[in-house]
Amino acid sequence: MSTPAASPKTTEIKLAHSPDSDDAFMFYALATGKVRLPGVKFTHVLSDIESLNQAAKKEVYDVTAISFFAYPFVADKYVLMDCGASFGEGYGPIVVAGHPIKKNDLAGRKIAIPGTLTTSYLALKLYEPNVEVVTMPFDKILGAVQNKEVEAGLLIHEGQLLFSQVGLHKVVDLGQWWQEQTGLPLPLGANAIRRSLGEDMGRQVSRIIRESVSYALDHREPALDYALQFARDMDPVLADKFVGMYVNKWTLDYGEEGRRAVRELLARGADAGMVPKNVPIEFLSSAMVSETPSRIA
Repeated sequence: MSTPAASPKTTEIKLAHSPDSDDAFMFYALATGKVRLPGVKFTHVLSDIESLNQAAKKEVYDVTAISFFAYPFVADKYVLMDCGASFGEGYGPIVVAGHPIKKNDLAGRKIAIPGTLTTSYLALKLYEPNVEVVTMPFDKILGAVQNKEVEAGLLIHEGQLLFSQVGLHKVVDLGQWWQEQTGLPLPLGANAIRRSLGEDMGRQVSRIIRESVSYALDHREPALDYALQFARDMDPVLADKFVGMYVNKWTLDYGEEGRRAVRELLARGADAGMVPKNVPIEFLSSAMVSETPSRIA
């Protein structure tokens, strides 16, 4: 009697990202089995971006969303994937206040920020180094400004589209400022993968994430319906707009301009003494993987 063949070993990959409509849209196909990587089971973990930045220091997750600002601090443990990133092309994190403040008048003011490793914080400090900051969860900042707990707040995620509805005033859009300064999009968040998984697995995972993003863009309506459950009661029209802002051509591939933008951001951060100097910025290409992910129509 023949012995049954052993089942192929399944590798579990812990994939961490923020509980936001844009990330949910991006990972829709992967989370619902529309695309698969043979031999790999993905376990999705949802957490806010600053918690993920801090967890990356301890190498908690195999694949993680990470702020570009945080990358140089964990580059020995992770490498940037060449897909799944968020860029603001002429828009980005917004400083808002409960009363009108001129954008050149932020020095010395107390501003709520979503984390000291977020790219939004780096951009704020590049814009105006002399601010006092208080860290709080990103989804508490709108309320803190409304309740006058702080004079101003730095908004990421959907708050960028909601502040005017609650009577707050825009002071400066840091993505717009960055583009005026550099002519480049503002790199905000990336996906990174543990170096210890090896280059071949890294390329395979990067490839399947690109497939997931591509599938969502090609099947926008069902992907958006899925993402709406993560939109924190946002109006579907606004959620659609938000997803369109941060899941687009840049998410599929940085391109040379995107890579240049990342290097420029981190070089300016290093010049300001906020980013470690001489850390190589590496992008793991998803090309030439040994096994092609399967895509289900």
